[in-house]
Amino acid sequence: MKKFYIGFLLIMVSLFILSACGSSSDEDNTSEENDSNGESSSTTDETWNEIQEAGEMVVGTSGTLIAASYYDGDEESEDQLTGYDVEVMKEIANRLDLDISFEIMGIDSMLPAVNSGRIDMAANDIEATDKRKEKFNFSNPYKYSYSTMVVREEDNSGIESLEDLEGKIAGGGATTIYSQIAEYFGAEIKTYGNAPNESYLRDVHNGRSDVIVNDYYLSKFGVGAFPDFDIHLHPDLKFHPTEQAAVLPKDADKLTDEVNNVLSDMREDGTLTKLAEQFYKEDASQKPEGDIQEIEGLEL
Repeated sequence: MKKFYIGFLLIMVSLFILSACGSSSDEDNTSEENDSNGESSSTTDETWNEIQEAGEMVVGTSGTLIAASYYDGDEESEDQLTGYDVEVMKEIANRLDLDISFEIMGIDSMLPAVNSGRIDMAANDIEATDKRKEKFNFSNPYKYSYSTMVVREEDNSGIESLEDLEGKIAGGGATTIYSQIAEYFGAEIKTYGNAPNESYLRDVHNGRSDVIVNDYYLSKFGVGAFPDFDIHLHPDLKFHPTEQAAVLPKDADKLTDEVNNVLSDMREDGTLTKLAEQFYKEDASQKPEGDIQEIEGLEL
């Protein structure tokens, strides 16, 4: 695993750049061949056998997404890759009696890397959408969440409903699901490339943009990192419930079953709850309570 040093303060300002569920839903298609019975020739045995032969799972993640996947350390210790997704993957590998290594990459590279076989799976707060399920296998969800908005605290950036996004400037990645939601309601997307989280949040604070649509848990940490900014989570808007899971190669059913069996055990014995509360200060492994608005007509 390639390691590099990133201080904790830098991590705290790198949240929204690579929000996993923010990757494009238009990734490269996986390929299948049909056998003589008309059934797809699966990569199932090949993928699982290769992992067992190597004795190692290779997982793609960003390393910049607090509290899902980031580097943590202090002056007395070397930075270590950690986070909810990272620790869930480490525990899965441990229970499967496998080593694990992480490939650090941007979210836009993760799904193509799964597709090409460069990595065995990806874990980076990635949303399991219907379109993605057509091209990839997904594990059972290990995190549940919903979408919200970061807006100016003094006036909610003039946004009291999703329809009020029309004409607003929304900071986000060009291909993210959150940008798709904002565009669906008429917002103009302002993209930042690889800029730190501070750039997104400061622009809302100073009026250069109006809103950031993002995951509730990730947004909460971002706002908390900059208490001097005139920003907060929108107090009333909760929408687009989400399920986050690991992404695996299409038809890698044996690998998927093995991962799901471990996740079921981790849910039953409380490991997922313990890890979620450690990193999110709430049990993100359980579905959130309350009314969360579904967005009609939006295909993701």
